[in-house]
Amino acid sequence: MGRVRRKLAAAAGAARAQDDPDLRCMLCERPIGRRLEWHHAIPRSRGGDAVVPVHPICHRTIHATFTNVELATAYCTGEALRGHPAIARFVTWVADKPVDFHAPTRAAR
Repeated sequence: MGRVRRKLAAAAGAARAQDDPDLRCMLCERPIGRRLEWHHAIPRSRGGDAVVPVHPICHRTIHATFTNVELATAYCTGEALRGHPAIARFVTWVADKPVDFHAPTRAAR
């Protein structure tokens, strides 16, 4: 996706988030704030096209923890992701942070 399309998609996503105050992050289940990203539950490289809303920090944590193969096969739902020990620790840690909180993301070891 080109830069212009990404900007338009981000603007549309932000407008949708403001229109729907009940929109929640698929990973941490906190309300979505001003910053919103769309995560392909099954990566596009594996044939997925459905997207779910996530916070940027949650999105980066997902991709720092799992490969696209793992996401396509074992971790394509929010429940499966939250069941992984590293993600469960992250969700507990981020639970009391503001909705637009962002911090550097490191790969799980």
